[in-house]
Amino acid sequence: MTGLVGVFVLLLVWALGFQLELSQTLEKEVAKRQAEQARRVELEQALADPLDQGRVTLRDGRIGISGSVLFTLNSAELQPDGRALLASLIKPLNQYLSEHDELLMVSGFTDDLPIQQGNLNFKDNWELSAQRALTVTRALIEAGMAPQRVFAAAFGAQQPVVANTDGASRAQNRRVEMAPVPRADSASRE
Repeated sequence: MTGLVGVFVLLLVWALGFQLELSQTLEKEVAKRQAEQARRVELEQALADPLDQGRVTLRDGRIGISGSVLFTLNSAELQPDGRALLASLIKPLNQYLSEHDELLMVSGFTDDLPIQQGNLNFKDNWELSAQRALTVTRALIEAGMAPQRVFAAAFGAQQPVVANTDGASRAQNRRVEMAPVPRADSASRE
């Protein structure tokens, strides 16, 4: 009988330990979600002026800028208004990235139309999106962002925000997005 009570006590202790572990895991996940929500609110506050003016969008922690604000069609040369917009984002982005010890990923996207024939600058949409991301990255660095805080990525036509059905939808897909991301070394410490 004593052995049976001992087994019961061991099972009870194991169940309580397992429940405690689950509870702690749940608390960690809730804290992560709350931190992510707070991070998004802080980013919105940091970008309040450009957001209010409709110069940028913020969706799921990604800052979006229409490609037509930054570039002409099939070009990776930054327009003056686009350069001014990027310069206006430096202060809030630097502050946010410093406070959170994060990096800024600049991503270039295109629509699904092939590069126009006769355009000797770009072989395809991948190359155009890469060059646009690099152009924005360099403009941010020139405007005062630390080079170790920013990097470029290219997605071509692979991740449209809407279906490429007409000129208006294609214009939405020609864009550059900037997203704060954790540093690789800080992500591996968690």
